[in-house]
Amino acid sequence: MATDSLPSGPSNTPKRSIAPLIWIIVLSMAPIVAAFLVYYIPELRPTGSVNHGTLVEPQRPMPTAEQLPLNTLDGQPYDLNQLRGQWLLVSADGAACPEECAKKLFILRNTHAMTGKNVERLNRVWFITDDAEVPEKVLEAYRGTIMLRVKPEDLAKYLTVPAGLASSQEALAVPLWIMDPLGNLILEYGKDPDPFKVRKDIGRLLHNSRIG
Repeated sequence: MATDSLPSGPSNTPKRSIAPLIWIIVLSMAPIVAAFLVYYIPELRPTGSVNHGTLVEPQRPMPTAEQLPLNTLDGQPYDLNQLRGQWLLVSADGAACPEECAKKLFILRNTHAMTGKNVERLNRVWFITDDAEVPEKVLEAYRGTIMLRVKPEDLAKYLTVPAGLASSQEALAVPLWIMDPLGNLILEYGKDPDPFKVRKDIGRLLHNSRIG
């Protein structure tokens, strides 16, 4: 009795295409290739910006204690680098703190307070650019601000300041700044900064950052 037999020779099963695998690899590598291109070819970087402050370019790293000698109000030396790991809201002015100075400190205090659950990720610093006494009402109103005395000519080497003003002390009294947790000066706000815009910028930075 004849029986059917299985055909011998090569299998008739069609070969699988490797095209899907190639496409998976290409799509996985695309973001990495794009990042390298944008990094090494500045012309490819987007020119639009959503921040309200002016970007500090190139970013300025935090100076050492030797480069920027600082003292607390009671005369103790202070190293700014001990604040690394936090976002810093920064202002500078003379100890008398006239109206414009008080307005800046008010913006920093309220911006800090309104960050909600992120409040521990920030600190605020006031660089005092002379040896005069700080009024008691200023000390009380802005308690919690780190107040540090510094020579204005030393501070002006680090912070961005407007050109054309008579002295370093006068120039330093104009802006506000934001420093990132790595110690980089990244944003500057000019004369009469909008409190809402400062809060919006720091809120966006805190939301998007995984450092500090």
